[in-house]
Amino acid sequence: MSDLQAEFESCQQEVQQLSSRPSNNDLLTLYATFKQATVGDVQGKRPGMLDVAGRAKYDAWSKLSGTDTDTAMQTYIDKVRELQAA
Repeated sequence: MSDLQAEFESCQQEVQQLSSRPSNNDLLTLYATFKQATVGDVQGKRPGMLDVAGRAKYDAWSKLSGTDTDTAMQTYIDKVRELQAA
């Protein structure tokens, strides 16, 4: 396991222990970078207009299409560290 992979997995646990709930934009960033790192490019159809949350998640993930796994992991780690410092 690479150092990046180990730190990514550690951050997955640490994000659950944040002292306050992140903003919706921060949550979308965490979601999108996590999905890009673990699944790859967005899959499936874009949710309909009535599924506002699902549509926002899909759109955030879609913006990262083409981002490689290591970059997505590092972005996720950086966001978790930023939230911990706040």
